Amino acid sequence: MFTGLIEEVGAISRISGHDLTIMAERILDDLKLGDSVAVDGVCLTVAAVNENSFVVQTSPETLDRTTLGQSQVGEAVNIERAMTAGGRFGGHFVLGHVDGVGHVAAIRPRGNFALWRFQAPIEVSRYLVPKGSVAIDGISLTIIEPKGDTFSVAIIPATLAMTTLNGRGIGDAVNIEADVIGKHIYHYLKGASSSSITQEMLHRYGFA
Repeated sequence: MFTGLIEEVGAISRISGHDLTIMAERILDDLKLGDSVAVDGVCLTVAAVNENSFVVQTSPETLDRTTLGQSQVGEAVNIERAMTAGGRFGGHFVLGHVDGVGHVAAIRPRGNFALWRFQAPIEVSRYLVPKGSVAIDGISLTIIEPKGDTFSVAIIPATLAMTTLNGRGIGDAVNIEADVIGKHIYHYLKGASSSSITQEMLHRYGFA
């Protein structure tokens, strides 16, 4: 379980088969073999820890369904360690299970922040609601306006400076994970769709 609050931006230093070696500094202090770590929002298991890097192993499924399949040496990645029971919780519940790969559709400056619009595949967009949570490359963000297969979020300067978003542009691919609570509600309501009351609720909240 993660919070979507990025701890550090690392860099991929080596790709060997399904193994990714990632350069890092801050998170290495207590990182150990077997720990869970989110890399661009993808939950992975630490296979080795070195002096200034760590190694994670990716499955074919992970490479096929996330942006990690197109990773290159030198590429920056968002990193977050799994949350601890006694830690401060400031984002939202992020599982590190990417629902789909979307793209940056538009970036519009608004004073000291910017409105970013992302295009999302249907398996993700059906879960997105106004003021709901979404994780983009592991970053916890609040949805402003979902519209069709796109949605917008506000990016403040601090988020831009502390994550890989400062290197993203129009058309770039991103990992998207919808809010797990919303997904559970959606599937619960769909499973009970024979009820007229449930049908009314599905329409009211835009699920039907």
